Amino acid sequence: MHIYNTILSSIENYLNYDKRKIELRGKEFSLDRAYVMGILNITPDSFSDGGKYFNRESAISYAETMIEDGADIIDIGGESTRPGAESISVDEELNRVIPVIEKIRNEYPGIIISVDTTKSKVADDALSIGADIINDISGLTFDPNIAEVARRHNASLILMHIKGNPQTMQQNPYYEDVVCEVYDFLAAQIKNLQSNGLSKIIVDTGIGFGKRVEDNFELINRLEEFKSLGYPIMIGVSNKSFLGKSLNLDINNRENATVCAESISMNNGARIIRTHNVKKAVEAVNIFNLTNSFGRLVNA
Repeated sequence: MHIYNTILSSIENYLNYDKRKIELRGKEFSLDRAYVMGILNITPDSFSDGGKYFNRESAISYAETMIEDGADIIDIGGESTRPGAESISVDEELNRVIPVIEKIRNEYPGIIISVDTTKSKVADDALSIGADIINDISGLTFDPNIAEVARRHNASLILMHIKGNPQTMQQNPYYEDVVCEVYDFLAAQIKNLQSNGLSKIIVDTGIGFGKRVEDNFELINRLEEFKSLGYPIMIGVSNKSFLGKSLNLDINNRENATVCAESISMNNGARIIRTHNVKKAVEAVNIFNLTNSFGRLVNA
């Protein structure tokens, strides 16, 4: 009976995916639309824009630009998670992100702010001064206390799959079936969160985090299967190396490939697009949303 109920619930989640809604900062976000999350890396060594916004003033200025370009969410991180990146101290991460979050919250009270961290202390302090979402690339495997922080603040939590850690994740990762492994990991973490009273969850398959090139394409191609988890799907393909390796593109020439991968991901169920180029992503999202709304009118 338990297996039957699980299967029935998964089918119901899949069929009702576009009818679901999530609430962020008092706003209702319907999953029949897609939304843009702009990336703000306050780091000297991130893979795509390391050092560009390490200065506090430049970070705040860039956040303002992304908001003006139409970002729904700003994702602020103070620690690089590129392959091979070394971890930094809690104090250093706090020093990088807290003043920026505070400034953006004061100037843009309505914008959704996500803090990209794997440390519960950073998450706690960020939520206390106005962040709305914890974006944990470890899926709670580095610091399980993040779950309690999210519960206490009634915050949304992004669960991502990673194989290993940033230092080891690209050292010959291997999967029998990458989709099944990632799905099972996320499903198990969701079950644990639900049993502890957490339901404001967003899932991320972890493109580029301990994945081979073919694994990333397989996850995008079969992204629709993750609808049956019953939670919004976020995707982060922006400027990633699997695009560069596939098309022989350096880091500065992956924007078109990024938008194509983001568009395919939306069609397959992604509803939050985490991206470096907000302006281009907003155009793609708007076309997706217009097409989706037209389809609903025709089928009404």
